[in-house]
Amino acid sequence: YILSRNPCGSSSGSAVAVSANLCVLAIGTETNGSIVCPSNANGIVGIKPTVGLVSRDGIIPISSTQDTAGPMARTVEDAAICLGALTQSDPSDKATLTEGRNVRTDYTTYLDPDGLQSKRIGVLNASRDFHHRVSALFDNSLDIIKKAGAELVEINKISDTPSGGDSFTVMLYEFKDGLNKYFESLGPESKIKSIDDLIEFNKKDSIELKYFDQDLLELAAEKGSLEDNDYKEARQRMLENTRENGIDKVMDENKLDLIIAPTGSPAWKTDLINGDRFLGGSSSPAARAGYPSITCPMGFIDGLPVGISFFGKAWSEGTLIEAAYAFEQKTKMRQPPKFIRD
Repeated sequence: YILSRNPCGSSSGSAVAVSANLCVLAIGTETNGSIVCPSNANGIVGIKPTVGLVSRDGIIPISSTQDTAGPMARTVEDAAICLGALTQSDPSDKATLTEGRNVRTDYTTYLDPDGLQSKRIGVLNASRDFHHRVSALFDNSLDIIKKAGAELVEINKISDTPSGGDSFTVMLYEFKDGLNKYFESLGPESKIKSIDDLIEFNKKDSIELKYFDQDLLELAAEKGSLEDNDYKEARQRMLENTRENGIDKVMDENKLDLIIAPTGSPAWKTDLINGDRFLGGSSSPAARAGYPSITCPMGFIDGLPVGISFFGKAWSEGTLIEAAYAFEQKTKMRQPPKFIRD
């Protein structure tokens, strides 16, 4: 497939390198989709861990509630090996010091080829109808998962209350706060000392804003501090509706071990006039909750790969690795890239 068809955020180049066999693995960063989306588009495995499993120190921030780093690799085994090496707590990132943090330094113990056996798995219908050919591949994957011994339970949605608006509000506040702290950490020699300085720098650049706006920077700059009630209330609502009234609730009510959905569509073209042609995906529930998600290849559409996502409660990486590894071993969908006619 054509590697230049890769629209998915800051981890895209890393995903291309892994897919093209230029490296064994890479570390991606995700706020909402930037590990699982490029992994989906490039036919590789991506693990978006629970926020707090991996330190974010040194990563340019977007949202401290959602940001995390995680491995991208050609196989679930390689990704699991890498994940175990990333889980040390870090005083520079208080999320890694969270009480109840449940981590391991070796996730290879979960590499069970029968890891789907007796699993009770939720099928998220709300994230499966954005592309009819993706739906067909997903239905085929469901048959494979059932034959591997899993019980499937259809669920129509994660929560009764939408969380997208609150997530956007939280992101704007945290984007401003995170960028200002990042620029401050660069020291007195840095020309950019705040988000306002960055906005003004971009305005003076004759090329920077020719094709791309900076609306998100400007909206974030207008926000106050993280002590504002607007921020605190939006964050509390978002986490309640994605965690205890979201993933936790739907999994408890249906006695689920994990939830699955198509990761996204085949890679699409991005141009300077119309931008992206994003059709749909399933990254948001786990991303907004700060919960783990794993994607691995489930098939191809005209030579372009698409993935299946496994996600669940906080610190459930082991269970997700079991399911993803078993699916990978049953299907063997990973293929090295090749060029196709455009």
